[in-house]
Amino acid sequence: MDNKPLKRSAYLKSISRDHHHGLLFCWKIREGFKRGVAADRIKQYADWFWRAHLIDHFALEERYIFPVLGDGHELVKRALAEHRRLKRLFEQETEVWRSLSLIEEELDEHIRFEERVLFSELQRVATTPQLAEIAEHHGGAAHAPEWGDEFWKD
Repeated sequence: MDNKPLKRSAYLKSISRDHHHGLLFCWKIREGFKRGVAADRIKQYADWFWRAHLIDHFALEERYIFPVLGDGHELVKRALAEHRRLKRLFEQETEVWRSLSLIEEELDEHIRFEERVLFSELQRVATTPQLAEIAEHHGGAAHAPEWGDEFWKD
């Protein structure tokens, strides 16, 4: 695989920053696992991150990004299926360790897919007005305050 950095459209950079925060979220879960942090602490953080960040992020992608490629596009079908799967995992209240482990793995993979594959295709086919509309709607997104329990540092 080519490890050369991807050139991201200026219109998509703020969404890519969201993806960076998602990758950092995955890293924090991995660190919590390594440090033997109680599952309920990590689950509280995951629930907060889902509500404070991912629900709106997924909605933005589904409303403004995916339609540029079209509902029938294979990359969009995959992304939507992954969104549904991740939603189920975040809402899972039993088998917490297993769900957190799957969230960490699948969200990391999903973000890398969107950044490397889906966004590359989007940049290839989208018009400047379409990209500007995406940026306009994302630019108004409010960001929640940071989570207080830094369990990944224990």
